[in-house]
Amino acid sequence: MEKDSPRIQVNLHGKVACVTGAGRGIGRAIALTLGRAGAAVACVDVNGQAAESVAEEIRALGKAQAVGFACDVTNSEQVTQTVEAIVEKLGGLHILVNNAGITRDGLLLRMKDDQWDSVINVNLRGTFLFTRSAARYLIRAGGARIINIASISGLMGNPGQANYSASKAGVIGFTRTVAKELASRQVTVNAVAPGFIATEMAQALGEQVLEEIKKRTPLGRLGDPQDVADVVLFLASEAASFITGTVIRVDGGLAE
Repeated sequence: MEKDSPRIQVNLHGKVACVTGAGRGIGRAIALTLGRAGAAVACVDVNGQAAESVAEEIRALGKAQAVGFACDVTNSEQVTQTVEAIVEKLGGLHILVNNAGITRDGLLLRMKDDQWDSVINVNLRGTFLFTRSAARYLIRAGGARIINIASISGLMGNPGQANYSASKAGVIGFTRTVAKELASRQVTVNAVAPGFIATEMAQALGEQVLEEIKKRTPLGRLGDPQDVADVVLFLASEAASFITGTVIRVDGGLAE
């Protein structure tokens, strides 16, 4: 099997997907996985060069069209313009993956206003803005999918991450509400809650912390970005057409 390739077979030919935070880590894995399944992929990232680099990787697969877009997900005007450009260049929108996210960790008593605001703005406001702008196109598409990347920190909390946990808990509540609002339009809305995944974000915690996390995780390892991407691929498929308002944990059994 090709390295980092999906472990389930899904055909997304004729679909257009938008993945935010696609420039690296989990977002890159999701974008590549949807591209391998045949979807045309809009790779969105605040770093336009990184977004286009992933789009190049997808095009090199020879299975789907891909375009990189630079966009600050906290900027309402930029988000609206980006969604319109995606629809114009790729011919529609069927799948939205709200993955863009950041951390600015710190204990509550030492947390600065900007640490709180920046995390809430990117992780929660960004999810809201992209969903609002994309919704009318997704409704027109029929049988569309919104998949929000949350976190087990939003389910169980995590010391030093009051801002991140609050933002991801917000994403989960947002997911459940929008699922009910869009169900009559046949748009499903679900969330994926990863545990600790082997990305640059996790590596910043340090080896000692990561070893302790592995010990606490029943499956005894960190997740791989592909573990998350495969669940996103399933939720984007016809096999998940009767699933909405759900949070799927991808955490090796860590959350209780």
